[in-house]
Amino acid sequence: MRIDILTLFPEIALAPLSDSIIQRARGAGLVDVRGHNLRDWSEDKHHRVDDSPCGGGPGMVLQPGPLHAAIMALKKENTRVILMTPQGAPLKQARVRELSSEGHLLIVCGHYEGIDHRIVETLIDEEVSIGDYVLTNGAIAAAILCDAVIRLLPGALGDSQSAVEESFSDPDLLEAPCYTRPIDFMGIKVPDVLLSGNHAKIKAWRREKAEERTRKNRPDLSDHA
Repeated sequence: MRIDILTLFPEIALAPLSDSIIQRARGAGLVDVRGHNLRDWSEDKHHRVDDSPCGGGPGMVLQPGPLHAAIMALKKENTRVILMTPQGAPLKQARVRELSSEGHLLIVCGHYEGIDHRIVETLIDEEVSIGDYVLTNGAIAAAILCDAVIRLLPGALGDSQSAVEESFSDPDLLEAPCYTRPIDFMGIKVPDVLLSGNHAKIKAWRREKAEERTRKNRPDLSDHA
């Protein structure tokens, strides 16, 4: 897989992808991730890429010219162009899994008040939001999307079951609580069922606790379960 990130802050987007599991996936050749500075496509002598919004209002908007030039330079025949924006569709694990099968992702990072909507209408395949909140820039959101996608690539995780038995593998269910040694920590013991060796009982216990956790922490999900 190839991932290109178009942003004003490529170092911010790439920093979280330069260690641990994601870096190992990159080192193994499972994915090629590159950051690109939008200012490199500016024709302004000061490398300016933004201007005030038409109709007035606070903030600045990324201009269509540099965005168009950059996207056209980076886009290939099989490219999926994604805009990271609070106005996008909520990112779900099912969509992450679909994106992990793409050959090339071009992630465009929104900044300031956003990007000129003519680019959204003509060059963006989908708008994605990582949550109902606003960040200082879209590079952080791009890194989150990359992490979620790359860890699903075959060979990225040490155990292939890790991506199957986790929260949102079932879209309406969180993962059950997990424990490790020591068996007794500060007087709190690992549940006996997990030490029983009875796999049927363990599976039933995990399902029960997953449903309980979902009802407590994500009632919006449990309503659909």
